[in-house]
Amino acid sequence: MWSPKWRRVADDGAADGKGFNSLFGEILDWMLAPLLFLWPISIIVTHNVANSIANQPYDQALAVNVRAIARLVRVEGSQARVNFPAPARLILRADEDDTVYYQVLGFKGELVAGDKDIPTLQTPDSVVPDVVLFRDESIAGEDVRVAYQYLQPDAAAPRRLVLLQVAETRNKRSTLASRVVTGVLLPQFAIIPIAVILVWLGLSRGIAPLNQLQRLIRRRRPTDLSPISVSNVPEEVRPLIIAFNEMMARLEENLQAQQRFIADAAHQMRTPLTGLRMQSDLALMETDPAQIHRSLQHISQSAERASHLINQLLSLARAEASYEKIYAVERVDLEALLRAMLTDFVPRARQKAIDFGLETTGGPLVIDGNPVLLAELLKNLIDNALKYTPEGGRVTVRTLATEKAIVEVEDTGIGVPEADRERVFERFYRVLGSSESGSGLGLPIVREIAELHRAHVSLNPNPAGRGTIAQVVFPRSRPTPEETAAQTTQALTAPGATQFPPA
Repeated sequence: MWSPKWRRVADDGAADGKGFNSLFGEILDWMLAPLLFLWPISIIVTHNVANSIANQPYDQALAVNVRAIARLVRVEGSQARVNFPAPARLILRADEDDTVYYQVLGFKGELVAGDKDIPTLQTPDSVVPDVVLFRDESIAGEDVRVAYQYLQPDAAAPRRLVLLQVAETRNKRSTLASRVVTGVLLPQFAIIPIAVILVWLGLSRGIAPLNQLQRLIRRRRPTDLSPISVSNVPEEVRPLIIAFNEMMARLEENLQAQQRFIADAAHQMRTPLTGLRMQSDLALMETDPAQIHRSLQHISQSAERASHLINQLLSLARAEASYEKIYAVERVDLEALLRAMLTDFVPRARQKAIDFGLETTGGPLVIDGNPVLLAELLKNLIDNALKYTPEGGRVTVRTLATEKAIVEVEDTGIGVPEADRERVFERFYRVLGSSESGSGLGLPIVREIAELHRAHVSLNPNPAGRGTIAQVVFPRSRPTPEETAAQTTQALTAPGATQFPPA
């Protein structure tokens, strides 16, 4: 329940022409709206209670009149008679505000005395004599209150009844009820504005710590990412401040990681650029064409290494970005992705006479991810395997389908010592003794992308002997109904094939 009248900005310093939902206004709305909703209901309830209160004394007066007339009723033979002297009738009708009617009906319902205007009643099957009852009626279009009583003069004849009725208009009752309602509601007109002011002051006082906290945050320097003290923070806001401090800690960690990355990248870029400049200077000083050609070859190699390093740095920066914001997540078939990209590595494998193969499950292996980043992950794993596998070796890319989706890249290369299997995932770290050139960014890119996809990457020794098995374990996505039907058909048409439940 939100009303635009309670919309406001946080403070004068933040007034930039753009409003937003105010917590102060929201609380005030939820406090005052029920009060304003209940107020008319209280008026109705008060009016009903006032009518009930007004009826009680005047009903008692009507009952007294009915009993007084009952004492004047006599039975003479088969007829009922009323000895109602004129002075008594005058006293009964002597009311300045209301009109009073009375009526006495005999055994057969005939009018014995009084006014015939009072509506008569059908005699009920069971009657409690000598008890005054009340009901509401209308006489000549005017509401009246009727008190009535049945008399049973002869106990031996229970059906011989005399009906006494006294009716009175409701002017005095309405006046008394209005006075009661007015006496109750008039103070409310003064109380409600006072209550609104007190609620406003109370809320203003209650949210003062929030305004103080806001000013504290606004005064902080842009580079100040230190946590906010929760000692003087209200209990209700403390979880929010704790979460804010945790976010600032993560931001500080990311900023430090970026600073380290920039420093490391600058250091790594300096080496190939220095080599380029040195080789170009040598080439400028040489006059021998053969030496110039050799220097140009060195320049080309240095430029290629610099280009590879830059591409790796860009890939790592892209992997470190939040791929949920930059890249769309979709269902990716890892086996289809591998088949599409492995042909690009065939020339390199043939150049080194490497036995290069792919072993798949024969069916779709679907995960939720980004195909661009996944292709980058697989490319780096295969590139490392081909680079560090000597001529005549073997590189096998394998997919496995369990409750997880597994991709393995097995090689017969130089291997990774057990002490370095975790360190190789650090940026720019390279295993000592390797003759191959590299940037030390391939495996860090793999881990970064794997973590974005909630996957686990590890390096294990090749059980067949020399080499390494790089393994990435992905959570599988839930199959669509079409994929479920295809898997069922495959299971029925391929005896002995094992189908694993999806994750």
